[in-house]
Amino acid sequence: MEMQEILRHVDHTLLSQTATWEEIKTLCDDAIAYGTASVCIPPSYVKQAKAYVKERMTVCTVIGFPNGYNTTAAKVFETAEAVKDGADEVDMVINMGWVKDREYGRITQEIRSVKEAAGSRILKVIIEACFLKEEEKIRMCEAVTEAGVDFIKTSTGFGSGGATFEDVRLFARHVGEGVQIKAAGGSVPLRMPRNS
Repeated sequence: MEMQEILRHVDHTLLSQTATWEEIKTLCDDAIAYGTASVCIPPSYVKQAKAYVKERMTVCTVIGFPNGYNTTAAKVFETAEAVKDGADEVDMVINMGWVKDREYGRITQEIRSVKEAAGSRILKVIIEACFLKEEEKIRMCEAVTEAGVDFIKTSTGFGSGGATFEDVRLFARHVGEGVQIKAAGGSVPLRMPRNS
């Protein structure tokens, strides 16, 4: 796979707590120059970034980031604000405590509520796989499929681990048709092992 093709699938991301507008502008300029899939930035910069990049770049932001503890109402509000400000895509973080409590119906309903607020925007659901057991990962694959999201995403990049080949393989076996997989939160080699 050519580097240009790889970059078309990368969300160029800056979610540092100290991110400045100048850094966000540089991120946008680099993303446009290299042809990445999007820029993923804090919600507070979406309006400025959208005005800056216009239609030259897809703008993505995060909801309930990074811990997913926000109430459903707060996540829905954040999503509506992001859409109003021009976000093309939203990445929401699930409530990990609800996963550990086996509140899968509640999680699915929350995802549906955020999806409704996102409207036609792409919705990616971050499940922070590094904290989950295999059964929990499978249940989250089922929940995102049932909720009708566009992507399941491996991690925020703020947890104890990022994307692994094992998680991507597991997701591929268990997500429904139409749900894509986004490996995030860590660096992975550009070549898959031959036996994968």
